[in-house]
Amino acid sequence: MPQAVLIVCILLIVYLIGAIPFGLAIGKAFFKIDPREHGSKNIGATNVYRVIGWKAGAPVFALDLGKGLIPVLLMRHAFPSASWWIILTGFAAIMGHTYSPFLGFKGGKGVATSLGVAFGLSWQGSLVCFFTWLAIVLTTGYVSLASIAVTPLGAVLVYYLNDHNVAYGVFGAIITVFVIVKHRANIKRLIHGEELKTTFGKKKAE
Repeated sequence: MPQAVLIVCILLIVYLIGAIPFGLAIGKAFFKIDPREHGSKNIGATNVYRVIGWKAGAPVFALDLGKGLIPVLLMRHAFPSASWWIILTGFAAIMGHTYSPFLGFKGGKGVATSLGVAFGLSWQGSLVCFFTWLAIVLTTGYVSLASIAVTPLGAVLVYYLNDHNVAYGVFGAIITVFVIVKHRANIKRLIHGEELKTTFGKKKAE
């Protein structure tokens, strides 16, 4: 099989794996709750945590992050010099999560999966971003604000910590714009003081 055909097949598989709606699956299978009917009506880890609690939110976060991390690590191992194919693998995972064919091409906002991709590209930069994100969430309660703030930081760190790799720089720029666009409703609510806060403790669906 030609290498290009092989990689296209890999990208399709990564997209379909990324499309698995873990938030919905865990919510309904273990808690009989559809997160799309509560809170921000999103299948992402933040809303699952807000609606159900950490017992659902933590595994959803880990699984959504893994969607981006594992394929990128495998691609970097198999094709270490193929930077463009590596970032396309990351994009495939993120697009699968945010535009899942299993949910009518709807999905989450891609933050956890994007973080997984970033970890696969630079674990050092991603750790800086994670702790910065956590600090913003703990001090403000706004996950959306934290996500919007750390995405460009992560883009810059991934670019510089990979010797100014052009492909990684393009990836960071596109993901920054993508995350901001996906959070445009959150930005409006933040401006008007209407954004939902996330507090730590046991949650349940209203």
